[in-house]
Amino acid sequence: MRYEGPIYRPPSEADSLLIQATVGCPWNKCTFCIAYKRGPRFKIRPVKEICEDIVSAYRFYGPVFKTMFLPSGNTIIMPTDQLAEVCRFARKVFSNLERITIYGSSRYIVRKSLEELKILKEVGLSRIHVGLESGNDEVLRRVKKGTTTEEQIRAGKRIKEAGIELSEYVILGLGGSEFTKEHAIDTAKAINEIKPDFVRLRTLVPKINTLLLYQLKKGKFKLLSPHQVLEETRLLIEKIDCETLITSDHYTNYINLEGRLPQEKERLLKQIEIALSWPEEKFRPFFIGTE
Repeated sequence: MRYEGPIYRPPSEADSLLIQATVGCPWNKCTFCIAYKRGPRFKIRPVKEICEDIVSAYRFYGPVFKTMFLPSGNTIIMPTDQLAEVCRFARKVFSNLERITIYGSSRYIVRKSLEELKILKEVGLSRIHVGLESGNDEVLRRVKKGTTTEEQIRAGKRIKEAGIELSEYVILGLGGSEFTKEHAIDTAKAINEIKPDFVRLRTLVPKINTLLLYQLKKGKFKLLSPHQVLEETRLLIEKIDCETLITSDHYTNYINLEGRLPQEKERLLKQIEIALSWPEEKFRPFFIGTE
């Protein structure tokens, strides 16, 4: 199996077979992201090479995998026929596969028609992880996400209509102290429209060699304190009314929240209230991320 550049996968794909389908990220402009700022340049790997790696994985591991994740960033950008061929081949080689998962940004998802997404669903694409980050257009503009709330909602609804599971990622604190309320309320509104299967919470950590860290050092961006992040989280959860699973399976978060909304909303809010009673020194210290 061949890998190029940094390989990232969601924590929920920890036990998945990783077969690299694309290299790098085709957007690579977000102010908070360090993943591919130093390369490699984005490219789509040839289907022949991807399939060769799938065969190599089978020869090495045998038929043990039930899930497969196709890194790197924005694999949804692959031409539909090519991505479908990879999914078909993977299911043929690994007959026990129950889930095939990829990353995809909304700006590239909306380039796929509903019919194309349904084709991908039929050949085994089971779940797409999408960086919603925020449902507030000003926050999205400031962090150079390259999309709008309307486009994010359109992309999410199209995935759901195609019958593909959807994980939407929210970055707590992304609006800084200036937009914390707007960030929480508008993100909840977007989630209520999309109705994703999962809402995965991440807390903003400034990374080295990023524009956001530069803005932070120059006083142009003010990070939230642990209590402020928890207050933002509380407002977000209060405003989410759709059926979804909230999870915070990440090292950046101050507390671990997981529960089904709306059924477990009160329990989650109580958990946040308890954490707000703790002194801020009890939470993980501030740090600058290096990866």
